[in-house]
Amino acid sequence: MKPLRQQNRQIISYVPRSEPAPPDHAVKVAGFRDVWLLRGKYVAFVLMGNAFQRSQAFSIPESAQRWAVQVRQDREMDA
Repeated sequence: MKPLRQQNRQIISYVPRSEPAPPDHAVKVAGFRDVWLLRGKYVAFVLMGNAFQRSQAFSIPESAQRWAVQVRQDREMDA
């Protein structure tokens, strides 16, 4: 068997951006608490304190909502 390539590749983690509010041109996706449609992709905005944490772009809204739920759970564990 051939060995797997890039065995020591560094894992890149996403650092959420902080924004004052979701952009005006973003459209809220019906049926989801935190998901907005932005330039053809689904993005989650989660209110943390006085700013929103923005997720990376997802191709399906369920993934963006899962990201938002995970961020909330992580925040509750830290508090």
